[in-house]
This record gives sequence, structure tokens and C-alpha cells, in this order.
Amino acid sequence: MKETTLQIFEHAGFFAILISLFVNIVISIIGVFPSVFITAANLAFFGFYHGLIVSIIGEGLGAVISFVLYRKGLKIWRLKDFQHPVMLKLKHLEGSKAFWIILCLRILPFIPSGAITLGSAFSKVSIGLFAIASTLGKIPSLIMEAGAVFGFMQVDLQWKIVIIITFVLLSIWIGKVKGKKT
Repeated sequence: MKETTLQIFEHAGFFAILISLFVNIVISIIGVFPSVFITAANLAFFGFYHGLIVSIIGEGLGAVISFVLYRKGLKIWRLKDFQHPVMLKLKHLEGSKAFWIILCLRILPFIPSGAITLGSAFSKVSIGLFAIASTLGKIPSLIMEAGAVFGFMQVDLQWKIVIIITFVLLSIWIGKVKGKKT
């Protein structure tokens, strides 16, 4: 996926930034795909610092556009009366409390971005407050992600294979342990 994106960037020239932003926005709207592949392509094509900046802008724009679309969707589908306990707590969330919750959730890289955006869209938080909290929260998370991706890109192929196999086996083991506890 990263290689295909890099080829597209190379052929696009100046428009590579716009393509990267567009892909980030689409990933944010869909809400379930990780953005690590576009981050990796940005780092490889634009360099570490410029790639990181493009990724931050893309994810920030994607979150804001997703927020607006999710909020419109919630109104259309009349999900404002949804009675799930978490959604009921989010429904009344606004102001500085909303800002800090969104900021803290965005900093944690393992919480799905789409879930945070959907929960925020369900709340009473303003679009401006969401945009600031979301983008600021994504910065530390993206720095961690970019560092991990950049480091992974520097490793030889055999070590990449070892890392991937270890990660898969560890994920399977954690899944089995969690499955036994429930």
C-alpha cells in the first residue's frame, strides 16, 4: 500500500500534498482504517519532518470533516435518542470538559479515531473546540506513530519479518488471554 502511494506521489509532483490530504480525509471519514500507511508514505516521500506536518494537517482536516458529516448523519438518522450509557454521558458533554476529554483520547494512539469523532459528534461540543482539541491531541500521537514507522522503515528486511511475526504472535496471545478472562 505504501509503495503504491509513493508511486502516485512521484507522478503527482506538487499535487502529492493534496493527494495525501485527500487520502487522510477519506480514511478519517471511513473511520475504521488505520492511517499508518499514509503516514509511512508521507515520511518516505516528504521526509520525516515535512511528512509529519503533512500527516498532522491531513488528520486534523479529516477529523473535522468527519465530525461535520457524522453530526449531520446523527441528525438525519435521529440517533440523538440513542440510549447507550456512554452515549448518554457524551450527549451533554461541552465546553472545557469536552476539550480535555477529546484531547486526552486523541493522545492515546490505540483508541480508534472514528470512535472519538463519532462520540464527539454525538455531544454538544462546538466544531471549533473539537477541531482544536482533536488536532492538538493528534500531534503527540502522530509523533509516536511517525517515530515508530520511521524506525521500522530503517530496519533490514529480515528484522522487519521478525518484528511482524512477533507482533502477530503477541496479538494472538493477548487475544487468547483476554478471551479466557471473559
